[in-house]
Amino acid sequence: MGEQQMTLNTPQSLTDVLQQWDCLEEEYQHAQETHRTYLQKLDEISKLQKSCSSSICLQRIRLKEMHSLVKKCSKGLSEEDALDEIKEKIKMQTNAFFEMEAFLPKKNGLYLSLVLGNVNVTLLSKQLKFAYKDEYETFKLYLTVVLLLFSFTCFFFVSYRFLDAILNFLLVWYYCTLTIRESILITNGSRIKGWWVFHHYISAFLSGVMLTWPDGNLYKIFRNQFLAYSLYQSFVQCLQCYYQSGCLYRLRALGERHNMDLTVEGFQSWMWKGLTFLLPFLFFGHFWQLFNSLSLFRMAQLPACKEWQVLVCSLCFFILFMGNFFTTLAVVYQKLKRRNQKTKILCYKLY
Repeated sequence: MGEQQMTLNTPQSLTDVLQQWDCLEEEYQHAQETHRTYLQKLDEISKLQKSCSSSICLQRIRLKEMHSLVKKCSKGLSEEDALDEIKEKIKMQTNAFFEMEAFLPKKNGLYLSLVLGNVNVTLLSKQLKFAYKDEYETFKLYLTVVLLLFSFTCFFFVSYRFLDAILNFLLVWYYCTLTIRESILITNGSRIKGWWVFHHYISAFLSGVMLTWPDGNLYKIFRNQFLAYSLYQSFVQCLQCYYQSGCLYRLRALGERHNMDLTVEGFQSWMWKGLTFLLPFLFFGHFWQLFNSLSLFRMAQLPACKEWQVLVCSLCFFILFMGNFFTTLAVVYQKLKRRNQKTKILCYKLY
């Protein structure tokens, strides 16, 4: 009886297996067809990207030629408005090409080429760009909090050289990672430029030099001063991250800022309200960098100073002070200038 039941059940089970296999075969064929269509579309997109890049390159050359012609053109009073209109359109088209290129593959800069090679890092959709940007800002905030806690622990509770080395290693890794991520963001249309890019290279180099500074009397003299400085800088950077994120969110909602602008160290916009809240913290940090530079320079003059790290760290702190101080002054000047211009326009309209 048992053998007969097994014989009856076996064909039914085989039928189920064959039916499921047929369904799986259909799904496999559909997957192959979808993948074939995907490769075809990918090839079409690649051709369109090349065509679009060539067209933009040609248009840039033509715009430069047109700009030169406009400059050389002799104009009377009646023609001045027409030429000014052409200049404005040239500027508008140049900015439009910048926006278009943010969605096209481009060659990596020197830094990314050295670090990543010739890997395409262009994100081809707004969703991917914004997701990467938000992840960058979250990473920056979390690491700043970690560095704040680590500096606090080393300054108040423990005094071991290997923990100081871990802190400096974290700083090196943090700034090196920021330089790579910011380079990728620049490739994808973020307007990070000037001192804010160079700042992280200097900071990474400074942290690396601090990491190699051997334990000794001079290191112990400067240790607490450096830890207090690191603690303060992390605190100010946390304030900046929260403050700037809120300001950028409001300005984007008003359409006054580019969607890929970031919360970088320092101020990239002089349009933010309440700038004076952070200025005392920033300037105090800048002069602390100058104080560190002078302290290390005096330390380097001592006969007992044999470490090359002392003078190099002094130079790095001085460069950071100069760059941060004068860039912040320039931003404040631009803010005041813009405010005065708005006031004049408002008074003109009222009267």
